[in-house]
Amino acid sequence: MADSEQQVTDQTAPGGEPAAEAPATAGQGAEFAPAQDGPETHPEVVTEEDVYEALEEVIDPELGLDFVSLGLVYDVAIEQEDVYVTFTLTTPACPIGPQVSEQMKEFVGDLPGVSAVHPKMVFDPTWSPEMMSEDAKFALGF
Repeated sequence: MADSEQQVTDQTAPGGEPAAEAPATAGQGAEFAPAQDGPETHPEVVTEEDVYEALEEVIDPELGLDFVSLGLVYDVAIEQEDVYVTFTLTTPACPIGPQVSEQMKEFVGDLPGVSAVHPKMVFDPTWSPEMMSEDAKFALGF
């Protein structure tokens, strides 16, 4: 039986190397490559929609609304398993910046396929109530 196993291995891997040790390339024994061989360590790929949904859990404690509805999330960028979130606060004097960064790391970091979250607080452009969603404007009487 060992001879027949060796024949199968020799047929699937170039150069007579066992398929498990040969790198998986398109069309060359890829079906025998271990699952961990690949560009990502997680089979899940996070999307911007997933990240924005997770950021809806980050609540402004004074206004009681989420950062996405308030228009405080300016940008989301995904590079492999790293997520970069650019956000602002309603005013530079607002003291909740560190708390918000930690919440973003927690909620976005819990998503499958995310290994690191990098929040970046900016104040340019300056936030204004016009940046809020229509629902947020209604809830706050704008």
